[in-house]
Amino acid sequence: MSGEDRRFERVGSDLLHDGRILTVTNDHFRFPDGKVVDREIVHTSGAAAIVAIDDDHVWLVRQPREPIDDPDSLEVPAGRLDPGDESPLHSAQRELAEEIGKVADTWTPLKMYYSSVGFATEAVHLFLAEGLRDAEGEHDSGEDERIEIVRWPLDDLEGLYAEVSDSKTLLGLLLYERLRRHPR
Repeated sequence: MSGEDRRFERVGSDLLHDGRILTVTNDHFRFPDGKVVDREIVHTSGAAAIVAIDDDHVWLVRQPREPIDDPDSLEVPAGRLDPGDESPLHSAQRELAEEIGKVADTWTPLKMYYSSVGFATEAVHLFLAEGLRDAEGEHDSGEDERIEIVRWPLDDLEGLYAEVSDSKTLLGLLLYERLRRHPR
């Protein structure tokens, strides 16, 4: 309805789950007409994702994603923001080194977006990383991650779109292509 006052006030919150990487609450919101609604909300620390580009390739990782029963999800490197004082850029730089063993000379913010505004607070910070070179020392993606590094030819992004179902990867690639067509 046009002109309807959609402002709301949080009037309560009940903790449903407090886990290692997420918290779930049932929050209560009052609208101007007096009606109170409940919303289950998933809270996370957020994430950083990297579209890593060299002269001819985009660097990706292939890894199992158990929640969607996919043993071979093809994605841009990414990881959770560490709670506390770590910036999204610092997190992106750390993840690039850990997941694919690279550092980048140039970092360009592409977009911050919310992964699913209907039930989650997760903010994903997308970056473009260019001028890639090998990171010093060995990289370690973590003992629980099973990552295969994939270099995909930039001249076959259409083929890549057919292989990818991950939202951060699709959005990152589309924003990269847009930036390539219309440099700032």
